[in-house]
Amino acid sequence: MSNGARLLLVDDDPSLLRLLTLRLEGEGYQVISADCAETALVLLGKNKVDVVLSDLRMPGLDGMALFDEIAKRHAGLPVVLMTAHGSIPEAVAATQRGVFGFLTKPLNNNDLRDILAQAVHQSHVPSKDEWRTDIITRSKVMEQVLDQAYRVAQRDVSVLITGASGTGKEMLAKAIHKASPRAKGHFVAINCGALPEHLLESELFGHTKGAFTGAVTEHLGLFREADGGTLFLDEIGDMPMPLQVKLLRALQERQIRPVGSTKTIAIDVRVLSATHRDLKQAMQEQSFREDLYYRLNVVNLQLPTLRERAEDIPLLARHVLQQNAERHGVQVNRFSEDAMQALVTAQWPGNVRQLVNVVEQCVALTQSPVLSVALVEQALSQNRSFWPTLSEARDQFEQQYLIRVLKMAEGNVTRAAELAGRNRTDFHKLLKKHELSAAQVSEQSDELE
Repeated sequence: MSNGARLLLVDDDPSLLRLLTLRLEGEGYQVISADCAETALVLLGKNKVDVVLSDLRMPGLDGMALFDEIAKRHAGLPVVLMTAHGSIPEAVAATQRGVFGFLTKPLNNNDLRDILAQAVHQSHVPSKDEWRTDIITRSKVMEQVLDQAYRVAQRDVSVLITGASGTGKEMLAKAIHKASPRAKGHFVAINCGALPEHLLESELFGHTKGAFTGAVTEHLGLFREADGGTLFLDEIGDMPMPLQVKLLRALQERQIRPVGSTKTIAIDVRVLSATHRDLKQAMQEQSFREDLYYRLNVVNLQLPTLRERAEDIPLLARHVLQQNAERHGVQVNRFSEDAMQALVTAQWPGNVRQLVNVVEQCVALTQSPVLSVALVEQALSQNRSFWPTLSEARDQFEQQYLIRVLKMAEGNVTRAAELAGRNRTDFHKLLKKHELSAAQVSEQSDELE
């Protein structure tokens, strides 16, 4: 229902105007009507509305011209256009220019109801600064990602957030939740690589009392905890194959079956997921299901590394400094110029997470209101081999193992594959995954000699 939202209806057909007015009032909207775009603009100057529903083809100013005027005078007001002459190119062109939605006459009641509900929600969504208040940036690259995130937040589709560890994937997922129609529901997060398979299944889907040893009470599970809200599956690439099948079924059928139960339970959950792994490579290696990948990856948002948004380093460093100074009651307020230079030129393999760690360490150790370059360099030195996640540690070990095996085999891939206990095809896939070549490793060995 509309919850009493105010709608401006614009159409030059008097009978359709009356019919639509009655239909929309029956849905609970307060309807203001106009028989032309010029009248609509006058009414908009005198009345506050939540959404405009307008015909596209009208004498005088048409629907697109009306939208252009509304965009100038009432920025952010969602406009939905209707036409009996709808076409895919026309709809695409309209939405690219910022029109909220496009409906073809005769109107489908469900489509009309859904798109107006979404448009009204956008009118009431917190401002940009409110929904993304925890994300500190002035980077053009990051702003592009946030712009995409804000737009996709309005659509109830699955989003896959990719990027290196420490880039802020969970923070972006929380921001998407805040900007979405599900903002009043729960945001529930879980790291899929942090639990063994049987515990992860129970955490996600719940279990009945007595389902297994130690199940002394019923457990609802995170899907039911997030019902009506958002479930964030971090490090989805580490989810075991058997669980991938169950997750796919839950997403397709919008139902779950708790461990130990014979009954299914309906769920209403939006799923956001994230990974630092290359899931396309994982699909080739048959460690990640292709059908699940496409179910999760309706929209992909790629987060940049901290080096790719280096202009944000001073902003982030000062923000973290201020937060920690307030939290610990420390009288420290800035970095020295050479300390900031050291931060800006550092490599940051651990991205934003590592930057936060370095600044926190500096604040904890300082005896001065100004953080010195010596403190920063000390913290950077101790964080140089920033503690990796389990997945990163596995990847690092695998890469070093491949290099060592190739050196032992003097660059002979067949012999190296035998030493590693893999067939030649699998070994080549591993080399490709880690961007290694036998020739490259042999050249490095020769140089060392």
